[in-house]
Amino acid sequence: MSTGKINVTADNIFPIIKKFLYSDHEIFLRELVSNAVDATQKLKTLTRIGESDATLGDTTIQVKVDKKKKTLTIRDRGVGMTTDEVDKYINQLAFSGAEEFVKKYEDKAEGADIIGHFGLGFYSSFMVAKKVEIFSLSHVSGSKAAYWSCEGDPEFTLEETTKKKDRGTDIVLHLNKDADEFLEEARISELLKKYCRFLPVPIQFGEKEITETQGEGGDKKETKKKVPDIVNVTNPAWTKAPADLKDEDYKEFYKQLYPYTFEDPLFHIHLNVDYPFNLNGILFFPRIKPNMELQKNKIQLYQNQVFVTDNLEGIVPDFLTLLHGVIDSKDIPLNVSRSYLQADGAVKKISNHITKKVADKLNSIFKKDREDFEAKWNDIKVIIEYGMLSDDKFFEKAQKFALYQNVQEQHFTFDEYKDKIKDQQTDKDGNLIVLYAANKDGQHSFIKKAENKGYDVLLLDSPIVSHLMQKLEGEHDKVKFARVDSDSIDKLIKKDDEVVSKLSDEQKEKLKPIIEENIEKEKFTVQMESLDSSESPFTVTVPEFMRRMKEMSMTGGGGMMGMGDMPDMYNLVVNTNHPLVSKILDEKDGEKQKQMVTEAKNLALLSQNLLHGEALTNFVENQFNRL
Repeated sequence: MSTGKINVTADNIFPIIKKFLYSDHEIFLRELVSNAVDATQKLKTLTRIGESDATLGDTTIQVKVDKKKKTLTIRDRGVGMTTDEVDKYINQLAFSGAEEFVKKYEDKAEGADIIGHFGLGFYSSFMVAKKVEIFSLSHVSGSKAAYWSCEGDPEFTLEETTKKKDRGTDIVLHLNKDADEFLEEARISELLKKYCRFLPVPIQFGEKEITETQGEGGDKKETKKKVPDIVNVTNPAWTKAPADLKDEDYKEFYKQLYPYTFEDPLFHIHLNVDYPFNLNGILFFPRIKPNMELQKNKIQLYQNQVFVTDNLEGIVPDFLTLLHGVIDSKDIPLNVSRSYLQADGAVKKISNHITKKVADKLNSIFKKDREDFEAKWNDIKVIIEYGMLSDDKFFEKAQKFALYQNVQEQHFTFDEYKDKIKDQQTDKDGNLIVLYAANKDGQHSFIKKAENKGYDVLLLDSPIVSHLMQKLEGEHDKVKFARVDSDSIDKLIKKDDEVVSKLSDEQKEKLKPIIEENIEKEKFTVQMESLDSSESPFTVTVPEFMRRMKEMSMTGGGGMMGMGDMPDMYNLVVNTNHPLVSKILDEKDGEKQKQMVTEAKNLALLSQNLLHGEALTNFVENQFNRL
């Protein structure tokens, strides 16, 4: 037997480990199981290349809880270690970065996830254990088993033992009082599913009961028996070649990832790259719900099938966090803080490549089956529009497949749409005016007026449409977006043939204060316009610029500071060619004049769904009283 101190000059290494890693203390199980997988994979390699004469046999990793002894054991049948190897790998190499670790973190008030970054993966077990024991027997023929123990300080015991009879390593954790949660089977099962669900070596935790049927016909008998409960899928879909998978396989994998999701994904993108970096994965396009935030954090990041994180914000482009699926790369550093991941050069290259692959795949799907792509557009458009706004390279590629739907439910790329409307919707200054509605039913009367003029109207109803329009106007010269209810249709697309007013300038100057006296001046700006006599007498509009800036401010970025909190302001457009307007001007009774203005204004508000509260109640009651 030998005793000694672990190769570290600072005696406070264990308190520092416990202090700075405690916030993520559940990670210890991932570290220990991952080490067991590495030991198993190493033995498989050695036997395959003829450098070990060991018989592989059953290489299942076992995780066991003993509530009476208050221990948690991780057992593998991998390469195992001799006493010399334990001394080398546990006492020395595992602490090769210890001095740097101590120097960096001993005076810090807050820590980060740095397990593994300093070679401390195994020692993460001391976050939850007061004592750790290792029983290990090397695969090398004739080796003697090694025993190592440590109670959370640099003192250790290392000796040969006869207690370990079979090849591999047992790590036995004697848990702290405050770590009793890791004696609960449900908690361990939860962590194994979270961190180890797709590791490449079978992992057993407990047993499960199955029913077997024997015999045929009337002689059938059912018997129940217990079998090892394997908690992981060793060969998940993303590790296979796309040619070896069918649509059903992808859907089944999606259910493995999200067992509580009842909808199938719309389509998938299989990532399979060997150069210039290693990258595998499958990304799924889900049906996006109205609340985008609820859909985030659904992509799981793996390093060689070891779970790293499901919070990829700042690691991949923001719009990709709305997708579901798995990204796996050997080039992604394991067990470091998210800020370290965000700054890692390999991660940035991988992020850029994923964006390119997503864009190329979308374009391929669009060209292969445009009809199907159009049918799915409303379910995926938020993701694509978000990508166009947040990533310039994606925006360029998306020009080929991003769609714009009009109120007639026809779909166009933006170049196709510009060609469609250029003859009718180019104003006298040479600007191409793209008319749009945000609510097909709510803005029906305005859409109808536009269509009566021979104009086409897009339906742009996603939550980030104001930002997208701003982007498109910046990218396309002499293209302007205008919502159909932002002004009278003749003012939105100005032509050379202007409508002559039936009222003289003198009459308009007389009428304007009459209207202003009978409306809320702080809410409305009166505009006297010469419109077709078939147009409404009064129309309430929201100026395009003001409304767009306010919407952009409310949805984050792009708008003017504080505009989201500004009160609503409207234009009250008065059609000087409508008979009712002349009637208001000619009315001698002041009360009747006021009533006509008020009701005409209320009707204009009602058509825009802007009449609410007491004003709506009074308006309805007045109409009933007239019956």
